[in-house]
Amino acid sequence: MKRPHIYNSPDEVISNYAAYFIKTAKESIQKNGKFTVVLSGGNSPKSVFELLAKEYAHAIDWTSVYFFFGDERYVPSNDPDSNALMAKEALFNPLNIQENQVFTVDTTLEAKMAAADYNKKIGHFFDGQEIAFDLVMLGLGDDAHTASLFPGTEVLNEEVSGVSHVYISGKDVFRITMTAQMINDAHNIAFLVFGKNKAEAVQHVTEGEQDISRFPAQLIDKKAEWFMDEAAAKLITV
Repeated sequence: MKRPHIYNSPDEVISNYAAYFIKTAKESIQKNGKFTVVLSGGNSPKSVFELLAKEYAHAIDWTSVYFFFGDERYVPSNDPDSNALMAKEALFNPLNIQENQVFTVDTTLEAKMAAADYNKKIGHFFDGQEIAFDLVMLGLGDDAHTASLFPGTEVLNEEVSGVSHVYISGKDVFRITMTAQMINDAHNIAFLVFGKNKAEAVQHVTEGEQDISRFPAQLIDKKAEWFMDEAAAKLITV
């Protein structure tokens, strides 16, 4: 684990994470003419998206940014639980991001087909080149899952870069998720974690005994950056 970025409050974490996002975007656009970013879902990144749309609307050339999703809930695109819908409302609409810049999971397809279709979309975008995103945003569940890599699921054994469907028996739902290898192939990976309820998961993932089945986020490459508040980091040694 790289030395984590630890801040006093969630607001500071969000602010510094947004600044890191913009810094990485600027570097990628300057180097390659575009910035490919994989967004995470849930409540934590929503605050980052809103800050980016408000404070950084003119900080970068947003027409050069291409958006993907590390995972998606298997729900209709207009469902409140949809990661894509949250990003659309918090980030895409305020910044007037065009549809051809956003790559979403087609949840009208059967789950397995939805995963295969998304994998194909990603491959087509990279057009035969190595699939390596400029930045993958990640969160961490209090059960140590990240993206939709949940404890005890078969997708944890996937060793190839791609997109898989996964059934989560405890929730009785399907999810679509990038495999750990696709995430790890990215140039930059950054976790966004805050709250005391995440402290045990952070400790297990970063300092605990290796047990992928119980703590799936251990699959993520050690090059990942960690942005945390003191509450989430209270059980680790830094």
